[in-house]
Amino acid sequence: MPNRLIALQADTVIVADDHPWFRTAIKEALQASQGETTFLEASSFETLQTLVEENPDVDLVLLDLHMPGVSGFAGLVYLCKRYPSVPVVIISANEDPLVIQRALDHGAAGFIPKSSNIKIITSAIEDILMGEIWAPSLPQPDLPGNNVSELALAERMAQLTPQQFKVLMMVSQGLLNKQIAYDMGISEATVKAHVTAIMNKLGVSNRTQAVLAASKLDVSKPDL
Repeated sequence: MPNRLIALQADTVIVADDHPWFRTAIKEALQASQGETTFLEASSFETLQTLVEENPDVDLVLLDLHMPGVSGFAGLVYLCKRYPSVPVVIISANEDPLVIQRALDHGAAGFIPKSSNIKIITSAIEDILMGEIWAPSLPQPDLPGNNVSELALAERMAQLTPQQFKVLMMVSQGLLNKQIAYDMGISEATVKAHVTAIMNKLGVSNRTQAVLAASKLDVSKPDL
């Protein structure tokens, strides 16, 4: 039986993880079956944003949940809403069934645990490239009652522009307007304008509420 991954060749795959050894391992593992595929690497969410913007026809994004420059599911939400045609697959050390379900609810095309062997990873990506949603067989989690409001928040966050999204992530990290302005190369007045727009789109009345809203998309880091 022919390998479906070869039959459905991915031209471009982005591997987004802050650990270079993991990016290299994934690339080497997939290159054997993907042949001429171009693999691009991102060590931060900002780099990932740039790569997706420059490569709108990318076939697949492999995304770690804990990337520098972004918090929790916010990066997944941003990519899925802004680039709906790009399959985003979470590859994470966190195997909590609730985390996996939340990722799928927020639009992930699949969730692959980092503990998976290469045969499982290859098979999972094969299924995803064929248009299937892939996740490990785990017990069905008990979803919290506020899951609907979390999805509603995701819809609001998807309205943010790339600049506003970046400002929100920096505000969530506790940075002051002056620091954000310096890091982004813009004026403090522009930062304040972004913050105001963010609050309006999220439906909150102050900076603290915006941070609390963003925190609803956080993911507890695994013990590993």
